[in-house]
Amino acid sequence: MSRLVAVAPGLRRWSAWHPEWRQEVGSVAVDTPDGLVLVDPLDPPPEVRSPAHVLLTVFWHARTAGELGAEHVWAPSRGVRKLKNRGVVVTDPFEDSPELPGGIQAVPTAREGEVMYWLPQQKALVVGDVLLGAGAKPNATSEPLRLCPENWLEGATTKQLVKSLLPLLDLPVERILVSHGDPVLQGGKEVLRALIAPEKEK
Repeated sequence: MSRLVAVAPGLRRWSAWHPEWRQEVGSVAVDTPDGLVLVDPLDPPPEVRSPAHVLLTVFWHARTAGELGAEHVWAPSRGVRKLKNRGVVVTDPFEDSPELPGGIQAVPTAREGEVMYWLPQQKALVVGDVLLGAGAKPNATSEPLRLCPENWLEGATTKQLVKSLLPLLDLPVERILVSHGDPVLQGGKEVLRALIAPEKEK
């Protein structure tokens, strides 16, 4: 049984085994004035199994979102059809800069159809696939953060990905909650800067 870990006030994370990916992946629970929000949920623990909202970063992360009975399921509009094919009905597709529950903000990436979520109250960035933490497949390393392989970007380039991440350096990022690998729980902005500043010069 997966266990909830408190990350910050109102913010919890858990990991669960992904049978297709054959590794544990991370999911996030956020308490907001608009109700409980889960991001990319996979087999949530009992205490967070009744969310008001589910937010998905990318269609690959359908996971068990369709089984939770959330009144609102939010996802980038480009992934709606693919999510439906994976058993998830998106009630609130969005583009650009939508108003999301609890003041959460969607941050676009160079990968078409994938966003990150910025949680201003907790100074946390929740990431789908474009950033990987320590220990994540493929080619796991001990580096706290790395860019996903270019062949994951579905037509975009690593250079374009880096450019799309640069605006994050204007945010007071303290935590980076990756789906794949270990989360960055402090000093997130410095870790992010160390990753993308050298790449920017290439």
